[in-house]
Amino acid sequence: MRHGKAGFKLGRVTAHRWALFRNLLVALFRHERIMTTEAKAKAVRGLADHMVTLAKRDDLHARRQVLSMVPDAVVVKKLFDTIAARFSERPGGYTRIMKAGLRAGDRAPMVVLELVDRPEAPKEKGKKDAKAEKAPKEDKKAGKGEASAGAAKGRRKKAAAAAG
Repeated sequence: MRHGKAGFKLGRVTAHRWALFRNLLVALFRHERIMTTEAKAKAVRGLADHMVTLAKRDDLHARRQVLSMVPDAVVVKKLFDTIAARFSERPGGYTRIMKAGLRAGDRAPMVVLELVDRPEAPKEKGKKDAKAEKAPKEDKKAGKGEASAGAAKGRRKKAAAAAG
């Protein structure tokens, strides 16, 4: 039976777990998108939704309740001013979890936890633009010839020293 087994302990003592949740909430509301493990994302998702719901109330008591969980005044201001306004018509479900593969070190399932109505940032220049800005191939060949000539001299000196 699973009576009284609700919640995520994540292998941490209570104080460490709440500190982890606070740090994840601050990062989520600051960047509006974080990458973390699946278990941590599922554990903090409900808290994040609750913080947005409190921010939508926009009164002093709600602000103090959010400050107790999100101990960063700048992030709380952003949450109350911009994020809550963005979700004013939405009744719930403010976060999204998208799978992002496995972590290289221990193969832990990684996910992207993000706010649903996150504004899209303008994309940076692609790889094609970066290649176009590089020097022409003729200049590179001249540089390689000089560098390879120096390397060949070094090899000849080493070979002469080893032989003689």
